[in-house]
Amino acid sequence: MDVVGLGQISLDRVVALPHWPRAGEKLALAEAAVARPGGQVATAVLAAVRLGLSARLVGAVGDDGDADRALAPLRASGVDLTHVRRVASATTRSALVLVDPRGERTVLGHRDPRLALVPEALSRVAIRDARALLVDGEDPDAAAWAIAVAREAGVASVLDVERADPDREKLVTSADFPIVSESFCADSEDSPSDPVVRALLARLASAGARMAVVTRGERGAIASCDGEILEQPAIAVRAVDTTGAGDVFRGAFAWALVSGASARRALALAATAGALACRGAGAQGSLPTAAEVEQGAPR
Repeated sequence: MDVVGLGQISLDRVVALPHWPRAGEKLALAEAAVARPGGQVATAVLAAVRLGLSARLVGAVGDDGDADRALAPLRASGVDLTHVRRVASATTRSALVLVDPRGERTVLGHRDPRLALVPEALSRVAIRDARALLVDGEDPDAAAWAIAVAREAGVASVLDVERADPDREKLVTSADFPIVSESFCADSEDSPSDPVVRALLARLASAGARMAVVTRGERGAIASCDGEILEQPAIAVRAVDTTGAGDVFRGAFAWALVSGASARRALALAATAGALACRGAGAQGSLPTAAEVEQGAPR
């Protein structure tokens, strides 16, 4: 197996807004909310498969109809779902995704506590035979366990974390390839200053990261690898919906990693894939092919 993903599986309800509502305003929508498969790791894994990798998903869903809809594109793409647990009487994770006219999304998520992943219920074998591990920070204990298992087996770990708290601060220093959003750098700042971002990259490098990356939305991405700072400008694309762009970035990064790409090339390929994913609605509505990413990535 090329990639194993451990983490979030979701069914999103995506709403296109004519404009961002004022407090107390009632909006008339041109279209009703549309249910679309999503979830950080599920989307990243599906993106990696679309790019040509084989994959396995480890996670949990409810025993409702939403689970079937969330898993359908993964099953159709040949993802190994034998380690996805169905929890009796639980509801599958859901999210309300609000998309403004510029394509920027706001995500309001809900997860049944019974879907939490715990180390004692997980399989080491599911991780050990992979070439790369994709994991998010939704269940920090399970993520830390998976990263440790991967390291013992010589499997590279790619971590997706968006918010900083004590558990995730510890987690982010354990991964081989931590990829964090810029909001992680300073939760109190909308756009952390360049010195703040570079200080985080230096801290992650000193903690042992093989390559640390900060994604910055329309300002691209910046990374630290072998003492060098790599900057990748954003790839120009007409954005319909930015939902899942960061997830696709990570899936493409794993693809580039498994394919033996250089650090600079991996960053360019991941940024291109993330941008191309914004062309359609929903997290998985416009997953790019390898040919599209390689053709669109700057050299």
